[in-house]
Amino acid sequence: MTGPSRRARLLAVVTVALLAAGSAPAAEGKRLPPASYGRTVDKGFVVEAVPAARMDPRLLRQRVAYGAGEPPGTIVVDSTNRFLYLVEKGGTAIRYGISVGEAGASWSGEAAIGAKRSWPRWTPPDEMIQRSPEVARHAGGLAGGPSNPLGARALYLHQDGRDTLFRLHGTGEWWSIGHGATSGCIRLMNQDIIDLFDRVPLRARVIVRPHRPIDLIVKTR
Repeated sequence: MTGPSRRARLLAVVTVALLAAGSAPAAEGKRLPPASYGRTVDKGFVVEAVPAARMDPRLLRQRVAYGAGEPPGTIVVDSTNRFLYLVEKGGTAIRYGISVGEAGASWSGEAAIGAKRSWPRWTPPDEMIQRSPEVARHAGGLAGGPSNPLGARALYLHQDGRDTLFRLHGTGEWWSIGHGATSGCIRLMNQDIIDLFDRVPLRARVIVRPHRPIDLIVKTR
């Protein structure tokens, strides 16, 4: 083989290798530890297991790429697509599947977490009692526990120091996640609201966008 021909072939091989390297997929980002949805006891109450294998995997807690621009620590609720995002540093967010009730679908805007409660007491609002008279027996309030509609945790959203009556809360009705609900605000599975509760402080910023999806491309990392 002549010198020029050999050099040409080597150049071609190197060029192909470089092109292949340039088209190779980027390495995956750091994954969250596997989300645990098993049965557990929390503060004296049983949190029942969620059959995660029966759920759409997109609705399970996971870290995703995120590029909508909110600062780290912001909670973004995308009611249209049934996701809640906790924005992190480095272009990622922790994404949780949610269920949106009538109250959740009717409220949007910005707020801050004004209170955090474990196994909170629930008092049905007047409009719910009018719509569902059977809940009137709880007009004086229902103590926290597995049968309480607010689930294991609740984050209370305030605007200008006033309670909006809008909640991010838990539910034992795992099958409702990813769907609409006849009542309530924004529900997460009990295991997920416990995780979110432990990650966010009081006065964390919350953005609720009920009528349009977030304009970004999300992929699991």
